[in-house]
Amino acid sequence: MKLQFSPYFEKRLKEISKRDKSLLEKINKQFNLFVNNPRHPSLRMHKLEGGLDNFWSISVNRSIRMIYREIEDTAYFTDIGKHEEVYKK
Repeated sequence: MKLQFSPYFEKRLKEISKRDKSLLEKINKQFNLFVNNPRHPSLRMHKLEGGLDNFWSISVNRSIRMIYREIEDTAYFTDIGKHEEVYKK
C-alpha cells in the first residue's frame, strides 16, 4: 500500500517533529508497521462512523491518532492529533 499525506497532515507532522522527537519516532514506527502489515494489532486500527464515515484511525499511542482514507491502493492520511482533536470533525 502506498502512503499519501494531505497538506494539513504534513503541516501537523512538521509541528510534531519540531516539538517532540520521541513522538515522531513512534509515528514512523506505526507507518512502518502499517506498510508491512496494515492489520497489525499494535496499530489498533478501526473504521470510523458518523461525520468521518469511510475513514480509518490508527493509534500512535494512548492519545494520538492518525486518520486516513483508502483510495484504491493508497492510504491518504488527512489528520493527526489527540483523540478529541481528530474525532471532533
